[in-house]
Amino acid sequence: MDSQLIVICLLTAGINLIGTLAYGARIAGVRTRRIAMSFALFNILVLVSRMSNSFLGPFLAKRIEVRLADGGGSALLGDFRIVLASASIAVFVGILLVPTSQRLFVRAIGYFQEHRSTTRMILRTATPAGLRTVRDSIALPSTGQFRALAKPRGVSWGVLLANCLAQALLTVGVLASLYAGYINPEFRVTASQLSAVINGLATILLFALIDPQLSVMTDDVIEGKVPETVFRRTIVWISFSRLVGTLLAQAVFVPAALAIAWVANYV
Repeated sequence: MDSQLIVICLLTAGINLIGTLAYGARIAGVRTRRIAMSFALFNILVLVSRMSNSFLGPFLAKRIEVRLADGGGSALLGDFRIVLASASIAVFVGILLVPTSQRLFVRAIGYFQEHRSTTRMILRTATPAGLRTVRDSIALPSTGQFRALAKPRGVSWGVLLANCLAQALLTVGVLASLYAGYINPEFRVTASQLSAVINGLATILLFALIDPQLSVMTDDVIEGKVPETVFRRTIVWISFSRLVGTLLAQAVFVPAALAIAWVANYV
């Protein structure tokens, strides 16, 4: 694995790690009863994740150009498999760190309520006091939390399946469109631009099907209709469906690339 591929894998891992840790903001909002503030922090992390995803495209495009120039185009499929694997590993690590992230979000919400400055809150993480807060917040899921997954999920299998599909599309969108450009070099630019369509469909799935479910459940927890433990369990299930989505991306990568390469001929 060369340095260029390592950078791409680290960027992919960072994007997926941030997206997974963002779920901790929802748990923190329920614990602190600061729902609007927790959603603001959640949206900040999602925005950072989506913006980082836009940087991933040029790195991958350069990878394809270098491989083609060196006559190593046949190795691109293996490269992209490694990149997809880095996404799955990052999501798994993120699931393990959700307890840590929700503790940090609780601290962040309290700090912002007092100082009302996002910049000051972010800069505080680099101070000795901020680093101590991070150290003291580190916690891993207990075995009891995993055993509790056998209890009611709090969300339907349909929602979990939709989230899995959306995450698979988001994970594979940019990669499949660029690989489609390698398959169909005559319409390489057209194929690369089709990633926006795939990511757009995935985003619609997330905001139309998954987010409303979590928002309604959040309101129910605040009103006392749903126990907080059930909400936490739901977040864990949503996180695991994200992990399954990144694994599903391995299976749909080549079919998606072939489909995009075919569509590029008729756009």
